[in-house]
Amino acid sequence: MKKTWIALLLLPALLLAACGGAAGQKPVEIEKMDLIPDTKIEGSSLYVKQVADLPEDFILGMDVSSVIAEEASGVRYYNFAGEEQDLFRTLAENGVTHIRVRVWNDPFDADGHGFGGGNNDIDTALLIGQRATRCGMKLIVDFHYSDFWADPGKQMVPRAWADMEIEDKTEAVYQYTRESLQKLKDAGVDVGMVQVGNETNGALCGEKIWFNIQYLLQAGSRAIREVYPEALVAVHFANPENAESYASYASKLDYYNVDYDVFASSYYPYWHGTLENLSAVLTNIHETYGKKVMVMETSYAYTAEDTDFSGNTIGEGSSVTKDYPYTVQGQANCLRNVIDTVAHVPGGIGVCYWEGAWITVGSNSWEENHALWEQYGSGWASSYAAVYDPDDAGKYYGGSAVDNQAFFDPSGHPLESLRVFNLVRWGNEVEPQADAIEDSRLTVDLAGVIELPETVNAVMTDDSKQAVPVTWNISEEELQAMYEGGPAVYTVLGEAGGLEARCTVNMVEFNFLRNPGFEDGVLDPWVLEDLAGADELEVKKNPLDAKSGDWEMHFWSAAQDSVEFTLEQTPEELPAGTYKYAVSIMGGDCGETEIYAYVKLDGQIVGTAPLGISGYNNWDTGWIRGIQLQEGQTLTVGIYVKAQGEYNGAWGKIDDAMLNSDR
Repeated sequence: MKKTWIALLLLPALLLAACGGAAGQKPVEIEKMDLIPDTKIEGSSLYVKQVADLPEDFILGMDVSSVIAEEASGVRYYNFAGEEQDLFRTLAENGVTHIRVRVWNDPFDADGHGFGGGNNDIDTALLIGQRATRCGMKLIVDFHYSDFWADPGKQMVPRAWADMEIEDKTEAVYQYTRESLQKLKDAGVDVGMVQVGNETNGALCGEKIWFNIQYLLQAGSRAIREVYPEALVAVHFANPENAESYASYASKLDYYNVDYDVFASSYYPYWHGTLENLSAVLTNIHETYGKKVMVMETSYAYTAEDTDFSGNTIGEGSSVTKDYPYTVQGQANCLRNVIDTVAHVPGGIGVCYWEGAWITVGSNSWEENHALWEQYGSGWASSYAAVYDPDDAGKYYGGSAVDNQAFFDPSGHPLESLRVFNLVRWGNEVEPQADAIEDSRLTVDLAGVIELPETVNAVMTDDSKQAVPVTWNISEEELQAMYEGGPAVYTVLGEAGGLEARCTVNMVEFNFLRNPGFEDGVLDPWVLEDLAGADELEVKKNPLDAKSGDWEMHFWSAAQDSVEFTLEQTPEELPAGTYKYAVSIMGGDCGETEIYAYVKLDGQIVGTAPLGISGYNNWDTGWIRGIQLQEGQTLTVGIYVKAQGEYNGAWGKIDDAMLNSDR
């Protein structure tokens, strides 16, 4: 069975979809329908502030690469009237102007089983492109130049090109790009932009040095110019929070005279810094090199709930930046603000939302969904991907990790937030309402008094905040139990403005250290000694990176063996007695490490506790107990960190140092 069997099976039905077309034919010219509205959609309850001076040709795109596999798995999509309708028509009718589709070289095993993620080869892209064109939208083609997912963490070479030298690989990229695009052109697909690589942060198609990478970029660009001379050529990177990296990428592209039009960035607000930073980074690239800029990928969760029995990237308790509530309105506000930011960057041409229709294929059980993911490739990866990516997809295959970030509910009905693509042009400033309640946090000493706040912040639909009275649902007996339960974290629920309120109460022992969690926003009185010249050793404010509170000690460095430092504090006027000391660390990309907490008496180490780094938000705490401090002695506590580093550099966070009486 050939790898295109799904596409061939679905082709007749898809060409009879609501956007029109004759079954069984590949028209050279597709009759396009004018579905994208040029007036405001009325009657929406969504609050949307108008994006001023939004250009008429500003790209309002959406990646729906998984749609063919979704539909094959039984997913159905509806319009706002509750009628089953072709997804592409619904998107166009709500203001989406461009459809993006990823393209993998050969996402199938030798027996024709798809790797998943939509099984997106060029034949799948052709089907998506025809439907987008028929509905009046342009296609953005995203060549990964791999057989499966390509991103900053992996840029694997396609199996067919695995043994090629750079000269042959360059020719293969050119021929593959040209032939693939010619297929789209012969089928009448209206291509507006083509990406040469996906999130190519210093690697592409197995190549890891720019001298070779630039050959591949040039080859892809040349093929695009020949087949679709009017299409924009885009390069695509991730992690705009690292401004120096973006400046380096743009500089290398200029140095090698790579032919491209658009410098595109991913921007996921959970990880990628502020919109102000995004604006500054993109502005710098445009003003320095004259290139158009855009956000090629973004998304935001409308709920923390998972709907397909396969864990999501973002969920309840995720340690990420949460600038907006996980609500339909929060999702719309996030996208509106990203659009507003890019629209006011010099050279900004558009924003594309990532996988806005990748919803659950069923609601009964993991077992039923798993069978569909395996058969049709509608999950992020299938078990068959192990032949290409055994260490990631082959182990952790499953369903959609972003079903809670789609613009459709689990049954395929559109969320009100989908209308933001239309409403950003005109605005829809309805009366603001409370949309969510901000969580509260308290840190209380076991010998102190628990004073729950009398008001909490309501996040309004216009993204403003308003203090509202709160009633906490807790008894005196439950409060007493919190005092008697020792150090622990409690969640107290309440009601405010008709919505649920939540307060996290961290009960702690008295800490003899000053600034133990860096909540002063500075290192003092901690003493830092950099032993290897790390790039970043500093205190940072990020409540979702911190173990508790808002601040943490941050380290990062790109070069191997450049992370080695000590961080220590000597408390003043510490009475004689028995003490215990603890400190916590988490991080990643550290390679081989030597990390330990330590205690000194009169300058000599008298105790250590080993610490490890195993990934984001996996905090490891080292305890040293039974520290005997005699009258007149000086006690110093600290942490030693040495990390070899790998990939893009070692990084980590240190927080919540504690020096308590050890009774």
